[in-house]
Amino acid sequence: MNDTPRLPGLRLADADALVNSALGAAAERGFPPLAVAVLDVAGEVIALRRADGGMPMTSRIAVAKARTALLTLRPSGALELPGAIVGSIQHLYDGDYVPFAGGVLVTDGDVVLGAAGASGGHAREDDEAVRTAVQRWQEDLLRRDPG
Repeated sequence: MNDTPRLPGLRLADADALVNSALGAAAERGFPPLAVAVLDVAGEVIALRRADGGMPMTSRIAVAKARTALLTLRPSGALELPGAIVGSIQHLYDGDYVPFAGGVLVTDGDVVLGAAGASGGHAREDDEAVRTAVQRWQEDLLRRDPG
């Protein structure tokens, strides 16, 4: 038996399901190859995959978009700030603040469990892929525990 405590929130199986669902949604819609990251509530990566043919830099951007959602407690593209403030925030968080669509919170009701981020397509495509994955995951969660 393992006595190590664990953070509340997403498990590896949840993260894998979210990544696979986002990559599947992107493929279904004909989006370019995406990288998809799922983070825990501490902002650490649980799962990260890049589709075949995806640009290497998209992996880091996907993580940064998910962290942006966690930092702002809203989708990564939803907080509009002047450029000077964005630059300051990026400096504070070592570049892990990316104010473009593609990072969303993963929630159960009003409780944040983690975040998912995608990169590789247009920002709206990245956003659609992770939103679709989170919605499908939440629907599956409700089927498993309707109460």
